[in-house]
Amino acid sequence: MGENFSFFFFEDGAAKIPAMDWSPNGKKLAIANADRVVLLFDETGKRRDKFATKPIDAKYGKKSYQVKALVFSPDSTRIAIGQTDNIAYVYRIGKTWDEKKVICNKFVQSSAVIALLWPSEDRLIIGLIDGKVRVASCRNNRCSTLYKTDVSVISLALSPDCRSFVSGHSDGSIILYSMDRRMQTKILTHSCPPYALVYTSNGIIIGGCDQRIISYTENGQILQQFDYRNETDHEKEFTVAVRDSFGQSVIFGSFDRFFFL
Repeated sequence: MGENFSFFFFEDGAAKIPAMDWSPNGKKLAIANADRVVLLFDETGKRRDKFATKPIDAKYGKKSYQVKALVFSPDSTRIAIGQTDNIAYVYRIGKTWDEKKVICNKFVQSSAVIALLWPSEDRLIIGLIDGKVRVASCRNNRCSTLYKTDVSVISLALSPDCRSFVSGHSDGSIILYSMDRRMQTKILTHSCPPYALVYTSNGIIIGGCDQRIISYTENGQILQQFDYRNETDHEKEFTVAVRDSFGQSVIFGSFDRFFFL
């Protein structure tokens, strides 16, 4: 997409967008809205389809949960949805726009699903509010715990080579997990909750409520720091970050602006 697009507008006030993701093949954008509906757009910004998410149990009603995370599968044909009612659903959306959207996996969890990663076809990583980081197999519909902490998971970020990832926790701790070695290591404690977290080819970059963006090595050493606390226009907290597919460029988002690194 070489231009700017406005995908849709809300006419009755502000409405938070809780999750969005580009498909790996670059052909679809999925956006979850405040009404728990996933909207699907093509690469030109045109809305092509939508589907409603579901609660863990119909008896609780459609307003009993919120969508917190959304991620495409590596082959771009499925979407995983993480919800506050302790479940992650996987929907098969297919390769074309007119295919029926069906649930192909259900992963019931011990607490709310806050973050998701999908590093390989059969491996879905799930971060929970109770501190667990789990792996789900879409092949056999089973889920197991990779590691557990005492503080909530608030973010996950995948390395460019898809062989490791980091989890960010509400106390500022960052844990590095190697999928090859099946080992986790706490590598640093950030100065605030790491809501904006990316894993690049040069290291790990974090932003949060202290108006700073800090880059670290994989060993937790500070590489560079950008401090916006004394800006004349009073920069607000950093809430989201995303990298390109090569792990070279990063965009951080705050209340009303973007920062390109």
